[in-house]
Amino acid sequence: MIDSKTLGKIKRKIEVTNISANGIWILTDDKELFIPYKDFPWFKEASVDKILNVEEPFPSHFYWPDLDIDLSVDIITNPDLFPLKMH
Repeated sequence: MIDSKTLGKIKRKIEVTNISANGIWILTDDKELFIPYKDFPWFKEASVDKILNVEEPFPSHFYWPDLDIDLSVDIITNPDLFPLKMH
C-alpha cells in the first residue's frame, strides 16, 4: 500500500526523445507526444539541459522545474482549447 508520504516521492518515467527545429518529442507510458514551438513558444529558446530536466509528478502531467512550465497531455494534444496566457 502506498501512503501519502510515499506518494509525493514517486516519480514516473518520462523521456525527451528528440529536440528539433519545430519542437520537442517526449515519451511517457509508451506514448510519444509532440510539443510544437508554435503552440508552446517557451521551449524554443530554452537550453537543452533545461528541456531535458522534465518530471511527471502525476499521470499525464509534466513539469519542467528549470523553466517553471506545467503541461498536461490534454493541453499538449488540444492546445486550441487552452489559449496561452503570458504573465
